[in-house]
Formats: sequence, structure tokens, C-alpha cells
Amino acid sequence: MTDDLKIYCKNTQEYIDIDGGDSLQEIYETLSTRLPFKPICALVNNKVEALNFKVYAPKMVEYLDSTSSHGSKVYVHSLCMVLYKAIEDLFPGKRLRIEHSIAGGFYCLIKHEQDILNDEVIAQIKKRMREIVDEDIKFVRRERLTTDVIEMFRKQGLADKVRLLSTSNDLYTTYYKLDNIIDSYFGPLAPSTGYVKVFDLIPYKEGMLLLAHDKENPSQVHKTYPMEKMYKAFTDYVKFNDIVRLDDVGRLNEVIDKNRAPLLINVAEALHDKMFARIADEITRRYHEGGARVVLIAGPSSSGKTTSSKRLGIQLVTNYIIPKIISLDNYFLDREHTPRDEDGDYDYESLYALDLEQFNKDIKALIAGEEVAMPTYNFQTGEREYRGNTLKLGENNILLMEGIHGLNPELTKDIADEMKFRVYVSALTTLSIDDHNWVSTTDNRLLRRIVRDFKYRGASAQSSIARWPSVRRGEEKWIFPYQENADAMFNSSLLFELAVMKDYAVPILKQVPVNVPEYAEANRLLRFLSYFKSLDPSNIPSTSLLREFLGGSSFTY
Repeated sequence: MTDDLKIYCKNTQEYIDIDGGDSLQEIYETLSTRLPFKPICALVNNKVEALNFKVYAPKMVEYLDSTSSHGSKVYVHSLCMVLYKAIEDLFPGKRLRIEHSIAGGFYCLIKHEQDILNDEVIAQIKKRMREIVDEDIKFVRRERLTTDVIEMFRKQGLADKVRLLSTSNDLYTTYYKLDNIIDSYFGPLAPSTGYVKVFDLIPYKEGMLLLAHDKENPSQVHKTYPMEKMYKAFTDYVKFNDIVRLDDVGRLNEVIDKNRAPLLINVAEALHDKMFARIADEITRRYHEGGARVVLIAGPSSSGKTTSSKRLGIQLVTNYIIPKIISLDNYFLDREHTPRDEDGDYDYESLYALDLEQFNKDIKALIAGEEVAMPTYNFQTGEREYRGNTLKLGENNILLMEGIHGLNPELTKDIADEMKFRVYVSALTTLSIDDHNWVSTTDNRLLRRIVRDFKYRGASAQSSIARWPSVRRGEEKWIFPYQENADAMFNSSLLFELAVMKDYAVPILKQVPVNVPEYAEANRLLRFLSYFKSLDPSNIPSTSLLREFLGGSSFTY
């Protein structure tokens, strides 16, 4: 050891002497009795690194376990490589496709060969995965010239990775070796397969569901839950991807390079138009059958609820039904009665921040044809006011409301179900980086929020990232448990949007300072966006849902 080289360990809040070239794993072993957990990765100067990262200069190090946000991603990606190796060992050359997260796990297929995945085969794959984990094989991180890695992937039959790397400008590429196979993942992997002991692989629909550990109870496998409507919404768009032959970032980059992006934009926007028209037609049908007097539009943050409500409203007008808009915000309780969150702040995301009794009373009166005095919430005084605004539903009128609680039965507990039509909006991203790396719906929404809040609310990327965990907790509590209550699901994602978002988001993310915790997430998002070629937004129509975040919309927000 030498006094000339030290790291600062954030976990123990002290400087530690090290030798140049010590790995994070070796440094941890000197601290193992003082840390209450076994790390799976670490933050080094607020960047996520694998434990085999070698330290040659003074650094700030924070070890992370598999229940942390970054550690959980490392756990899942490591488990995916175990799955890939198991399939390669049993069925050499078969194409594993990890589509997306759903129902508490990750939906996987053997692409174009669904018939192979019967219960017996899935049990066989799971057994081989267990053997690989028990063997505790090292994930060996390597870095080579990108041209060399392309040829290595080509020989292994990974055409999707060949496409991705062939459309990138990186001189060197990082990949991982596990025994006899190589693969690449968006982020570091665990030191060895023995780190991912908790998992399951079960039959699910036409494929299988890979289940990792539960972050709240890491000794247990994550529970599954039914998501039939969400599954259909995903698979409908996956079919669309297959039709247009665009299912990964490599193919998207090729489309941009060949100047075919304007056609892609037109087709993707037409699909949105078609989906809005179908939903409006179903609402109209139910309206004329004596139901559907209240349309409730719900979804998580930055899913595009506001533009969806406006475009759905336009489609309803073409069906001769005129929507009347009600803002749920106007039914907030007076501030003195507003519930508080665990930090003692006013919790405006809580369902019980709304005056449910008055809201239900007014909606019932409107459905009955009565004229109702409508409230306005004064955010400056924190009080609900009546300013003489009234509302009455005439012939061919329908109520339309957008808000996070729209699918919660408690919101409209006094309104008969047949009077309600519930729409769930979310950016269900079906584009993948490659076959083994999916694009997270959460990342898509976070990037939308960062760009929108910077442009319209003057919020930095750092503040948006800092607030995101709280937003996510609110979604887990108030939105996701009720999404299967929807009568219709609308997927607001657009195949081309992250290529457009790149040039907006990158300068904002680069403003996040290195010396703040949010830098780790900003750096991760910057690496993620580096996979995409940039796409000029000039061909995006002013009615596009993406304009809600980028600007240039013909709608007023």
C-alpha cells in the first residue's frame, strides 16, 4: 500500500489506501467485514462500473447491492446472459429475443420458432441455467476494436449486434465472455454467474417469462401478476414492427442512413391516428347504446395523456360527439386538508388529495342533464373557488377527463360502470437495442420528461432525475395497479422518437455536474442515446404526440 494513492469509500466515509491497478472487487475484500451487503457493482466518480474495474488514480467509490437501481439492472443483464448461454448450450444457433418487461418479469421468445417452447423445453432451459449459476463462471469483460467485435458477433450468428455496431461510430466496443460464448449488454455485468442465484423461468403466452429477484425481498423471486390487456397492447405493436421490418436500433439507424425516415414517420403517425379512431368509434358505439357518458384518460408521467385526450377529442367530433373537458386539478381539497407524504410535503399525487365526494356528486348531476357550478382550484391560495363557471351536457356531449387516477375505481365510485369508458395511455416501447437488450419504457418516459420540463418549466436534467424515483413510487401506488381496468389501451410510443429525442436530450444531460448523485443516471442515459443516429424533427407533424415534449405542437397545453 502507499499513501500516494487513496480512494474515498462513500459507504464507510473514509479514505482507503490502495495499490495502483487494484480492482473494485479486491478493494471490497479488504472492507467486506465492514459493509452490510455483498456488492454487485459500484459507482466510481458517480459512474456505474463492474467490480473488475481497476483503479489507477484517486476515485470516489460507492459499492451497490442488487437491490439498488443500478445494481438491479446489473443483476437482470447478468441473468439474461445466463439464459442466452443455456439456450446456446441446448439449442445452438437458435435466436433468443428478450422483448420487454411485463407481468413482473421479462418476456422472451425463441424468435420465429415459438413451437419449440413447450413446458418441457422451458424446464430444460431453466435446469441448464441453474447449472450455469451453480458453476459460478466468471463474466469476463473485454474490449476490442469494433471491427473485430463485429466479426466475432457475425461468426456467432448475432446479426442484430452486427447491425448495431456497423451503424455506430465507436472505435472500440466492450463485450463479455461467458465460457464459450460472447455477448454485449447495456451496462456492466456481475463478477460471476453465482451472483444471480435467485431467478425463475416459466411458460408465458407464446414464450417464457424470465423472473429476477424481488428488490424488496431479494431472497425471493419477483412475483408475477396478470397483464392481459398490456400484453395485447405490446404484441399488437410488435406485429407492426415485424410488418415494417424495424425491431431494433440497428435497423432504425439504417433507415435514417438511407433517408427513409420520412416514410417511417408518416406510417408511425398514421398508426396513432388509426388507434385513436378505433377508440373513438368504440366510445361512440357505447354512447349510442346508452352508456359511455364519461371518458377517463389515465397513464404514468410523460406518457402523452394530454395530447392523447386532445386527439381523441378530435376523433370524437368526427363521430358527431362533442367532448366537454373537466380538469381533475380543480377538485383538489383546500391545502389545509391535503394529505402529506412520508417527507411531510403535500402529496398532490394521492387520490385523497381530491374531494371525491363533491366530484362524484357533480359528475352524477351532469350525467343527469343538470347544470353544475364548476370549481377552480387556486394554486396560489391553496383553496377551491367558484367563479361563476357552469357546465351542462347537451345532446351529443360527453365528459372527458385526463389524470393519473382515471382508472382507479375509487375516483368514480358513485358512477355506474356502464357510464364510464377508461383509456390507459403509456409509452410501451417495442423497439430494442438488440435481441438481448430491450429499450425500457421507463427510460423513454424519463427522457420525454427531461426534455419537456427543461423546455417548458425551466427544470434542469439534474432536478428531473432527482425527482424521478418519487414519481415512480407514486405510479407504483396510484397508477399501475389499476391499468388492467382500462377499456382501451393506447401505446403512445413512436418507433423513431428516441432518434429525434437524442439531439434535444444530450445537451441537457451533459449539464448535469459530475459531483452530484444524479450524474450516474445522466451518464447512463447519454450512453443509451449514443446507440441512436440523430433524426431531424422537421418531418414530424404539428399534431404528433411527440410535439407535446419537443414543442411545435398545434395544440394548446
